[in-house]
Amino acid sequence: MPKIDINGRPINYAVAGSGSETIVFSHGYLMRHQMFAAQVDALSKTHRVIAFDHRGHGESGLCQDPFGIYDLVDDAEQLIDALGDGPVHFAGMSTGGYVGMRLLLRRPDLFKSLVLMDTGANAESAASLKQYNQLLFFVRLIGIRPLLGKVLPLLFGQTFRADPARQAEFDAMKTYISGLDRTSIRQFGRAVFDRDDVQGALTALENPPATLILVGEDDIPTPPATARLMHDAIKGSELITVPKAGHTSPLENPDFVTEAITGFLARQT
Repeated sequence: MPKIDINGRPINYAVAGSGSETIVFSHGYLMRHQMFAAQVDALSKTHRVIAFDHRGHGESGLCQDPFGIYDLVDDAEQLIDALGDGPVHFAGMSTGGYVGMRLLLRRPDLFKSLVLMDTGANAESAASLKQYNQLLFFVRLIGIRPLLGKVLPLLFGQTFRADPARQAEFDAMKTYISGLDRTSIRQFGRAVFDRDDVQGALTALENPPATLILVGEDDIPTPPATARLMHDAIKGSELITVPKAGHTSPLENPDFVTEAITGFLARQT
């Protein structure tokens, strides 16, 4: 797959389809761009679709030194400027949503629309930050594999984890997450969990782009209540709850999410 040098490291990306409009998919923490395979397959029939791996994830370069959430915003901004071919439809899941909202506040000219999946505009609560920092401490000591029992229920809902028909997908994700570089995911986690609150800034936007908010009904890190606050903050946004899904709704209930995004984009023409 092609790579582009951004901020001194190779960022891996994939391009599918063609069309007058481009969609950019941005994944969450501990994920990779393949989590959007179903959406890319469907939407590339009508759009040019770009999906990329964040630093320290997938096939992108490692991130061994501390950085912040706005460094990830810089990565996305440079990628869109280089590859986007004009304003794009930006679709971000979890960390991808954190990045998309902050990039919108910085560069509204880059956006035709915004799709936010399993994410939030708020900063982490003190209790959540303490929990996540404890996890990162143990990642530093022992890596992530021994912690999968705590991490996987946060990422994937019970329906997905317990479905025998999807055991191979779940096992593939466990294998992928287990193999991630421990320093990279610790530095990445710090950047994500220490993010600022942008809810007030989003509320102040007079004319935000058309925005679709999707949230898994069983999402633990960014539950439906968090999505409703984001919906209230972004004028004119749409909010849809994804059934039978946890924090990774595009992966867990791909048909529902794909249909929701397809319908949303059709309303923007």
